[in-house]
Amino acid sequence: MHLISGDDVAEIPIRDAVDALETALCGGLDPEQDTPRSRVTTEAGELLVMPSTLGAFSGVKLLSSTPDNPRRGRPLIQGAFILFEGPEQRAAAIIDGVALTNLRTPAVSALAVRHLRPEVADPLRLTIFGAGPQARGHAEAILALYEISEVSLVGRDSARRDRLAGHLADTGVPVRVSGPDASAAAVAQADIICCCTSAPAPLFDGSLVKADAVVVAIGSHSPHMREVDDRLVNRASVVVESRASALREAGDVVIPLAAGVVREEDLYALRDVVTGSAQLPTGGPRLFKGTGMPWQDLVVGAEIYRSYVTAHDGAP
Repeated sequence: MHLISGDDVAEIPIRDAVDALETALCGGLDPEQDTPRSRVTTEAGELLVMPSTLGAFSGVKLLSSTPDNPRRGRPLIQGAFILFEGPEQRAAAIIDGVALTNLRTPAVSALAVRHLRPEVADPLRLTIFGAGPQARGHAEAILALYEISEVSLVGRDSARRDRLAGHLADTGVPVRVSGPDASAAAVAQADIICCCTSAPAPLFDGSLVKADAVVVAIGSHSPHMREVDDRLVNRASVVVESRASALREAGDVVIPLAAGVVREEDLYALRDVVTGSAQLPTGGPRLFKGTGMPWQDLVVGAEIYRSYVTAHDGAP
């Protein structure tokens, strides 16, 4: 069995992860059939269990979420992904769970942007809310896949925000920073907005978002928390990983549904958009809401495993 570290995961190009997810959806994977994640309350926080199966591979991601960890200098989320392979279901690999999450989540978002963003020749402006690992991962993913003229970072923690700005500045793309109270211009000018925070309430005024912009919201996976407001949801075509998961966990969808701002039948499934079986209307923003699903870990985990074996042992 292979032990695949975070450094090994970091060697996987984001485009490979995006393409693997797209191939799986086009090949018949139906996220609506994915097993829901389960949660167990522990003395210190939560244990999350995320199993999935597809073809010759099955796997499960086990994560601990410990709210007091950041003040101790430890990660909020820790864990591992175990991959099983073949008819005998042999244990093929244990993959760093945090590194996997930090690759697959931006990859899912980038896949959504690939299919939600109208084709344009001009460089795009990117705005990122947040300054943690997901903010970094999303910024790096979009920078790797699109021509970006400017990045705006919006974050409450000025030290973390400035560190991320320094890291992104090494790419040669201009980076601007601001706090949440001074983010209106960053929202109004953005072609792509990525919300990667733990905010319990909307981050910005949705009426400011450009009519052809794409907004990605991935920070919340609780039905009681949200990063975008009713104004944006009312204006946007709303795309979700699956309707079932969104109705269980996505406050960005659940709350406006309860308020009558959007209807369940108005939601588009990412799979339908990727495969072309659903066409998004034109003339308004497009919102992708992701909470993270087990099938994504399995697809990207299998891609990591194949790449690792090829690099270390020859053809898998």
